Amino acid sequence: MEIFGGFMMMMSILGFFLVVIWFLVPFLILSIKGKVDRTLVVLEEMEKRIAVIERTLEIPRSAAPADPQNHPQQPVAPET
Repeated sequence: MEIFGGFMMMMSILGFFLVVIWFLVPFLILSIKGKVDRTLVVLEEMEKRIAVIERTLEIPRSAAPADPQNHPQQPVAPET
């Protein structure tokens, strides 16, 4: 009978922990969902700003030099 009583005590403790986890998980999921939604909004705003910067830095094809060897895009660093 002691074995059965000990087993039931262990099961009740385990059940208590499972109930606590069962009640906490929805709040954890909802808090993570809110953070992910906010991150998505921030990411979309960043993408729009980067697109604007890319459009301002874009060089039109007609304004680019015809011979790239005579007009290099990147300056060459002198060797020491």
